Amino acid sequence: MLKAGIVGLPNVGKSTLFNALTSSYQAESANYPFCTIEPNIGIVKVPDTRLQSLVTIVNQVGRCEKVTPAAFEFMDIAGLVKGASKGEGLGNQFLANIREVDAIVHVVRCFEDDDITHVEGTVDPIRDLETIYIELCMADATSLQKRIEKLKKQAKAQDKDAMADLALFEKIKPIIDEGGVVRRNNLNEDEIKRLDQAQLLSVKPMLYAANLSEAELTDPGNNPHYNHLVKHAQDEGRLVVPICAQIEAELTQLEDDERASYLESLGVKTSGVDQLIKASFDTLGLINYFTAGVKEVRAWPFERGLTAPQCAGIIHTDFEKGFIRAEVTAFKDYVACAGEKVAKEKGLTRLEGKEYLMQDGDVVHFRFNV
Repeated sequence: MLKAGIVGLPNVGKSTLFNALTSSYQAESANYPFCTIEPNIGIVKVPDTRLQSLVTIVNQVGRCEKVTPAAFEFMDIAGLVKGASKGEGLGNQFLANIREVDAIVHVVRCFEDDDITHVEGTVDPIRDLETIYIELCMADATSLQKRIEKLKKQAKAQDKDAMADLALFEKIKPIIDEGGVVRRNNLNEDEIKRLDQAQLLSVKPMLYAANLSEAELTDPGNNPHYNHLVKHAQDEGRLVVPICAQIEAELTQLEDDERASYLESLGVKTSGVDQLIKASFDTLGLINYFTAGVKEVRAWPFERGLTAPQCAGIIHTDFEKGFIRAEVTAFKDYVACAGEKVAKEKGLTRLEGKEYLMQDGDVVHFRFNV
């Protein structure tokens, strides 16, 4: 299961947000630095309104017994301070934890509150995010220097992999040394694959969660800290999700109808947590295909670019080994036809082979033989 890590300076609302995301209340939240030491891990369900549409259709022929949304893990990681790459604070532990995750949700404080301590004394989201990002880059720069020295020796023996890795690392190291962003659209397919295998901290997919006050949530544009963060993120090619962690934590204590009323009273249409989960799902590069039957309607998350057999293997390895074909109906066609029976009659259900690249929203039956 893919994992997103929640990071940020101490005392910016990471643990409060983690509690809201996972509804677990297993992460301690308090007004002092390094409240979180050991990382907390929780499984988050991904909101997807398409699931209910499929359930409605399945219920026309028999009662759906189970609904399973897509899910991935969130890790709440200890707060980080300047010098983490040299072991300051809980730096070594932080860097080890973040190496385990597939994407980063960077919580940035954008609200003013004299009662909540800020480790730097003032609120400045750009300074704060740069503090963490520079530490990631410094850790990567040290790691890359060691790898480059080793690869140079291997490259002398005409080791093709070593030569390719060396060329990539020498290409990106000056960018990382300067605290810049390594942009994937400047790399070819092979370089991107090698970059992912390198497990560098600063190149992991990242988005920002802008932690606002309750009063600012309905119109974040009135908050200058938020505006500066959005501009900075746009320059980096990253997303910003406005959220009030405290409100979201309170929402988890309410029933669904009470939550809707509370959000309406605040002038907010959707939960910030739902938006953040979806944005994190997108940042992880995940999309869903569906299986729909009386026993279960389920969303299966997969990475873009996977073939039908690879997606079948997500359900069970035997499905991939013995893959014959996939019976695929696009979600919009499945709904328009109120199910697979009419979709087949209209020729909208396709038989796809081993080379087919699965698409977001595909409703599928896998045929296999083992």
